[in-house]
Amino acid sequence: MKRTLIECGWLVTMDETIGDHRDARILIEGNRILAAGKGIEADADEVIDARDKIVMPGLIDAHVHTWQTGLRAIGSEWLGPDYHANIHANLATRYGPDDNYIGNLIGALGKIDGGTTTILDWCHNLTSLDHAERSVDGLEESGIRAVFAHGTAKPPAKPGELPYTHVPHPRDRIEALRRGRFASDDRRVTLAMAILGPHWGTYEVAEQDLRLARELNLLSSSHATRKIPDQVAPGGYGKLVAAGLIGPDHNLVHGNYIEDDELKALVEAGASVTGTVLVELHGHAAEPVTLRVRNFGGMPSIGIDVEPIVTGEMFREMQAALLHARWASLRDNAAAGRPPLKTIPIRSREALTWATIGNARAIGLENEIGSLTPGKKADIVMLRANDLNLFPVHDPLLSIVEQAHAGNVDTVIVDGVVRKQAGRRLFADDVLARRKAELVASVERVMRDGGFTIKPA
Repeated sequence: MKRTLIECGWLVTMDETIGDHRDARILIEGNRILAAGKGIEADADEVIDARDKIVMPGLIDAHVHTWQTGLRAIGSEWLGPDYHANIHANLATRYGPDDNYIGNLIGALGKIDGGTTTILDWCHNLTSLDHAERSVDGLEESGIRAVFAHGTAKPPAKPGELPYTHVPHPRDRIEALRRGRFASDDRRVTLAMAILGPHWGTYEVAEQDLRLARELNLLSSSHATRKIPDQVAPGGYGKLVAAGLIGPDHNLVHGNYIEDDELKALVEAGASVTGTVLVELHGHAAEPVTLRVRNFGGMPSIGIDVEPIVTGEMFREMQAALLHARWASLRDNAAAGRPPLKTIPIRSREALTWATIGNARAIGLENEIGSLTPGKKADIVMLRANDLNLFPVHDPLLSIVEQAHAGNVDTVIVDGVVRKQAGRRLFADDVLARRKAELVASVERVMRDGGFTIKPA
C-alpha cells in the first residue's frame, strides 16, 4: 500500500497520549494512520510539505439535511413554523430521486471544501427506495465519509390518510438497503436510521423503530424539538430509557425542550445528544442543550442541521457552540449567587473535542475517526498558517477554534485520498460545472412547482 508522509508545521492530534507538536510528522499507509508526532523516520512514496500549515483531524458534522443544499439561505429570516410549512409541507414533496442526488453531491463537496471530512446525513424526504439509493450515490461520488441516516418524509396527511406520526419506519426499504449496498459496515458511507422518536411520532412507533434498528445493528437518531404540549408522546424518551431501548446506539438531536430529568436519563443511558447551536439560537425559545449535556457528564456533539437557515460551515458552528456554552456558564454562575469566575469556564479544546471526538462518538465511528491516532482512518485537514487572519500562530488549537474559517482550508484528505490540495478541489472542473447547473435547474423547478418565491429583505 502507498505510504504518505506529511511534514507538519503544527500538529493538533486530539489524542491525549500524543498531544500537539511543532514540526512533527504523520505517516499514512493506505487509508490509515501509521504514526503521528515527533521523531518519525520512515520511507514514503509521497511527501506532503505542510511545514507552513496547521494539521488537524477532519471536522465532523453530526447532523445535517444535505438534500436541502440547493435551498441555502432561503429561510434565513424564518421561524420554526415557516420552515415546516415551506419545506416539509411544500418543497420537500416535490423532490425526486435525482434532486436528492444532486443536492447530496454538491452539499458533500461543499463540506469537504470547508474542512469537514465526515457527515451524518439525516435524509428525511425519502418516499421510495430509489430516493435513498440516489441520495447515497451523491455522497459516494463526492468522496466524503458519511453515515447515511435513512429517514421518512413528513407531508401533510390527505383526507382519510394515516398521518406520518403513526407510520413506522418502512421495514422493506431499510432491509433492502441493509441487505444490499450496506451489507458491510466496512465502507466509507454507512447506514443508520433517522426515526421519528416520541416528539414526532407515537410511542408505539418509536418503540417499533428502535427495535428494528437494533435488529439490523444500526445506529438510530431522532429529532427532539417540541415543547411538551406539542409532543406526540410526552415523556416518551424517559419510558424508552426505562424499557432498555435507549443506549449508545441512539442519537438524539436538539433536545432544547427536554426536561432535566429526562435528559439526564438519556445521558446516563449512554445516548448521544447533538446540538445544532446556530439553528437553535436562530429560532428556538429554549437554549441549545450543549452545556446541560456537559453538566450531566455527557460528551456534547454538534452539527449544522438546516442550510436553508444557517451556514454549513462547521468552524462557525463550533465557535457558536463554545461561545454559547461559555455565556450560559457565566450566567448560571451569577444566577446562583456564586463569586465571579476567575478562569474561563470552558476551554477552547473542548469545542474542538465536540467537533471531532464527540461527533465521531455520536455517529458511531469513534474507533475509526475523530483524532489523528495510529490505526484510525486518515481523515486530515490542513490550514494555511500564513493566511492573514491566522498569522502569526502562537497556539495552533486556539487558532483553529477561535480564528479559523473554511477559507483557510488548504488540503483535505478523506480515507487516505487527497480530495483538496493547495486550496483547489480535486473534483473535475468540467463535471462540477455541469453538476452545479443541474442543482440550479433542480431547485428552480422545485420552487416554481411549489409556487415559492424569495421575498426581498
